[in-house]
Amino acid sequence: MRGVRWRRVASQLGRSVVVWAVSTVTMLVLAGILPDFRLQSPDGESATHIAVTAAVGAGAFGVLSALVWPLLVRALLLVPALVLGLLVFVLNGSLLLVALRLNPSSSAEAAPETAVVVAAVMSAVASATGGALAVRDDDAYRRRLYRLADRRRVPGTPGPATPGTVFLQLDGVGHDVLVAAVGKGLMPTVARWLEGTHRLTPWRTDWSSQTGASQLGILHGTNHDVPAFRWYDKDRREVMVCNRPTSAAELQRRAVEFTGDGGLLTVDGASRGNLFGGGADEQALVLSIATRRRGRENRSRAGYFAYFSDPANAVRTVMSFVAEVGREIGESTRARMRKQRPRVSRGGLYPLVRAFATVVERDVVVAAVMGDLLAGRTAVYADLVAYDEVAHHSGPMSRDAEKVLQRLDRALALIANVAEHAPRPYRIVVLSDHGQSPGETFRARYGLGLGELVRAGCGLPVPRKAQRTHSGAEARVAVRAALRRPVEERGEQYRPSRHSEPLVLASGNLGLVSFPDVPHRMSKEEIDARHPALLTTLANHPGIGFLLVRSEEHGGLVLGAHGAEIPLARLDDDPGPLEVFGPGAADAVRRTHSFPHTADIMVNSFHDPADGEVLAFEEQIGSHGGLGGAQARPFLLSPLAFSEPVEEGSELVGAEQVHRVLRRWLRELNGPQVPLSGKDERERAA
Repeated sequence: MRGVRWRRVASQLGRSVVVWAVSTVTMLVLAGILPDFRLQSPDGESATHIAVTAAVGAGAFGVLSALVWPLLVRALLLVPALVLGLLVFVLNGSLLLVALRLNPSSSAEAAPETAVVVAAVMSAVASATGGALAVRDDDAYRRRLYRLADRRRVPGTPGPATPGTVFLQLDGVGHDVLVAAVGKGLMPTVARWLEGTHRLTPWRTDWSSQTGASQLGILHGTNHDVPAFRWYDKDRREVMVCNRPTSAAELQRRAVEFTGDGGLLTVDGASRGNLFGGGADEQALVLSIATRRRGRENRSRAGYFAYFSDPANAVRTVMSFVAEVGREIGESTRARMRKQRPRVSRGGLYPLVRAFATVVERDVVVAAVMGDLLAGRTAVYADLVAYDEVAHHSGPMSRDAEKVLQRLDRALALIANVAEHAPRPYRIVVLSDHGQSPGETFRARYGLGLGELVRAGCGLPVPRKAQRTHSGAEARVAVRAALRRPVEERGEQYRPSRHSEPLVLASGNLGLVSFPDVPHRMSKEEIDARHPALLTTLANHPGIGFLLVRSEEHGGLVLGAHGAEIPLARLDDDPGPLEVFGPGAADAVRRTHSFPHTADIMVNSFHDPADGEVLAFEEQIGSHGGLGGAQARPFLLSPLAFSEPVEEGSELVGAEQVHRVLRRWLRELNGPQVPLSGKDERERAA
């Protein structure tokens, strides 16, 4: 053992010397290239003195990077991640200036802006050199990745014999998109798994086909009373938004209370980059804990320290961030010049948002997962949001989205490679929470948004531009007819004065209309009494597929064009406007109708089954959130070593059923220490 230890020390020392030498040469080259960076006095000095200056500067910079940088990042842990990423260059350059001053006999100088460039290049070169030297040394490779993720293990402790499980969520990647990407050769890692070790299973989402509902169901076993991505909660008198920290915390609390269970990850689990914690002990970049004042390890941003504590990786990520911003600006400019349709605005802060999702979030989450693997955790669930963000603005099958899929496949390959060096075997499950459906926006097609159409149907004032559209004109005619005012005087508009205005929210191609002044869910009869033309205006609009309302006579009622009114109890025999939305639509609508906080009017957009098109009520050309097309058909890619997700001939329906499948697999590996889901417990008791 002593000989092995000395060989490791010698190997590490040798790599450090090589990295130091390469860094010294890099500094000499940069001093010769950059006019504002010099390693000698203006009068000139010997080559030996210059070399010694470079060696001392490079060594001091390396030591400061190793010792001081982690402290700086930890001190800045409360700084937003995007700001921290932009500070990387400044902090790194400052360390270089300090390093140059540590040699008292040196005349080295660098302008502050030049120091930033020199520090970035030296960090990248040192990282690449160290990585190349460690490739053939598995122990060194493991230690390097371990430092990257800031995980600590007890030396000499053997890993568990039972396999661990990693659940990797590719946000927004639909089943058909994955199959097409594999067929095009964009995802060789997934293709290799499908050829030998994994099976691919599609599943069907609930009506609310979005991350909040799906991930809450997958991680916590229930998404009861989550009707959309955003909705108005009449009890709390506030708009609930799934990606708002306070809302996410409340939804998680409700789920735990509803099921009586902590979640999927309660046994030695880790949650990374998710909206919800799933009961995991280790949580980083988890939205539902973002507002908590707990330990440093449990804060939402704590996971960024694991990545940015290595200055070389911080520099590399920031450089990739800048490149991604440039890529987005170039792609959006090209789309504008070619007048591509459909197209949405991609200016403002969007290039930064896209770069954060596709670079920073991906790098940090992957690093956290690698740390979990090397720490031997039992269950890890991580969300990679890159594809979803790009597909919203570029389209689900666009060239931009395909490039993101390629990079995600490389991330899967990296995680699989690290799993081979983990202290226990791992089984990797890849899944998605929903897909995306293509189509132009409702506003682009009809010239007004859903909110303006609702206001017109209520007889409320709308912008002049919306008034001039065909839809706006039809709505005004319907209002006047319902109010028995056949002659419209110029400038006259119906303005109800006794009631609050309707609140209209959008979740992809699902719209929700609520009347905040009414404490209960309004019935069709109440809505007709208040706004006699509203439901007719919405149901007959060509961009709307169907409405769901509560009826005092029939319970739930689906409304469609030409006066179609179908009670929920009759949908199996007469699906009416739901027929084009495929099997399972009636069950999904009935389930949402049972929720306590379903909106007064639920509006699902038009859907063309021939090309899968929907019309988003948000500014997105790839959307999800309602019924229609690929958005409701995600995938589950699982190892053949696990039991079949569902029996042959059956369909995997709903996020809650996916949760039960994943929990069953954890029990197959880890035995009864993994508890049954709340629903399974109730069924067993019955």
